[in-house]
Amino acid sequence: MTLATLWDRATRWSLDLLFPPHCVGCGQEGSFLCPTCREASPRLLPPYCHACGVPLPTRGICPRCGEEPLALHGLRSPYLMDGAIRQAIHRLKYNNLKALAPELSALLADYLDTTPLPAQALVPVPLHPKRERERGYNQAALLARELGKRTGLPVVSGCLQRLRDSPPQARASSAADRRQRVAGAFVCTNDSLRGVQVLLIDDVSTTGATLDACARTLRAAGAASVWGLTLAREP
Repeated sequence: MTLATLWDRATRWSLDLLFPPHCVGCGQEGSFLCPTCREASPRLLPPYCHACGVPLPTRGICPRCGEEPLALHGLRSPYLMDGAIRQAIHRLKYNNLKALAPELSALLADYLDTTPLPAQALVPVPLHPKRERERGYNQAALLARELGKRTGLPVVSGCLQRLRDSPPQARASSAADRRQRVAGAFVCTNDSLRGVQVLLIDDVSTTGATLDACARTLRAAGAASVWGLTLAREP
């Protein structure tokens, strides 16, 4: 264990003594996501699309992925975007509750233990610099950093950058609109991921358009494979 990790744990322990965390789901003191709310959160279980991970009635590929194959080799999410998981993601993303990142990354690490994905490096989906300055942080980068600590995988955050500050994907009216908004929005600034199996990290996937746009850029820059992993998936 590194000195930085020990310092990080000591700091969190001290803050917990002064300001005990409360569950974002039920308010119970002890953690930001209590075991009861975590277990009650709806999981994304098979069958789902082998490509984009959207829930399906039977195994196979969804019609959209059949018509327009993704650049991603696959997209996986342990949870559906509902319940306490939804509340936790919103608190992390919009309410500056960065202390949630370690607990949420632990859920991603648990998922990778049972559902391994090809990965030699973790790459967080980047925000446009303007939006990151407004928010003060990139929630995907926080999750990737904490996941890296748990898995030992390196986090590469400087290579993939966002060039265009497109509107939030949640406001898009259709999947086609979401794909159009992020087309050509990303660039690789160097070849540090050439030949590397990349695991893209984000908090939530709606249609997978943003992660797929990232994957197209990374594969064009020589990445050996690109999988996506988000904490939750919109059904």
